[in-house]
Amino acid sequence: MKPALLELLECSSCGQDLVLAGETREGTEVMAGELRCTGCARRYPIVRGVPRFAPLLREVEARTAEAFGYEWTRYSELAERYRRQFLDWIRPVTPQFFRNRIVLEGGCGKGRHTALAAEFGARAVVALDLSEAVDAAFANTRHLENAHVVQADINRPPVKRVFDYAFSVGVLHHLPDPEPGFHALVSKLRPGGSISAWVYGREGNGWIVHMITPLRERLFSKLPHRLLDLLSATVTVPLYLGTKLFYRPTAGTALNRVLPYAPYLTYIAAFPYREQRSIVFDHLVAPVAYYLRRSEFAAWFERAGLHDVRIEHHNANSWRGFGSVPSQAGREVA
Repeated sequence: MKPALLELLECSSCGQDLVLAGETREGTEVMAGELRCTGCARRYPIVRGVPRFAPLLREVEARTAEAFGYEWTRYSELAERYRRQFLDWIRPVTPQFFRNRIVLEGGCGKGRHTALAAEFGARAVVALDLSEAVDAAFANTRHLENAHVVQADINRPPVKRVFDYAFSVGVLHHLPDPEPGFHALVSKLRPGGSISAWVYGREGNGWIVHMITPLRERLFSKLPHRLLDLLSATVTVPLYLGTKLFYRPTAGTALNRVLPYAPYLTYIAAFPYREQRSIVFDHLVAPVAYYLRRSEFAAWFERAGLHDVRIEHHNANSWRGFGSVPSQAGREVA
């Protein structure tokens, strides 16, 4: 933890300021110690460089955190291709949009988007995640002076309402109740601030909803993670061969347009085997996964009172959305 993070944090219980105590440092990083609330005297430990605000969890939340903690520590490496993916998920936001903004990330996993937001020139990026993946995120971003990783619940972000931009990619649809998580992020935006979210779509995913979801809920998500990882390795083989032999060579042709699930499978056809394996594991491990209709997703933005809302279909199987908090001097996307 970098001491500058204190300016952005608040007690998740009472909302008061926090002070640092009993710290042990490695260079500019506080690796151990605690944060003490100046109001209610709550204490939050700093463990392995990460402030820990994680509450006691319900069973489904604990299983979800454990599942994605395993995934993002198992597949913890970063790759150049993540830049294009990230920008696809948050469009119309561009790298220039991040410059000098204070950014909040809801669900950071291994920190791949945290690192990009920091490298795009954000003044500060505060990345939240409930799982042990925060350790991988910290390792991947600790060299970036403007990147901060916090273990906390998206529904109760322990941060002040000072953020210019918030984003959540591939996380909200795994919450037991996704919309309150979205509103919790919006609540931390200052007037004129903006938010991006990317979620699974119901449109285009009927076969997953009817065939994969029952198996995931009743079987796959309950398997030991190592066993499921091995199973994913096997399942990925035909997926990998199919994308390399059929979808990638036919991209942009009439034949490609008649192949099943073509927009998405063509999109991931360039990914290496290990990345496709992590995608398979990701789709099988989650105890909860909502597939949202456009109307449902759009209603989140409407009920949050956002304006300049833009919602687009991505790869014909997911939704990306962008909106802004009203202000007299709203900001435009760069």
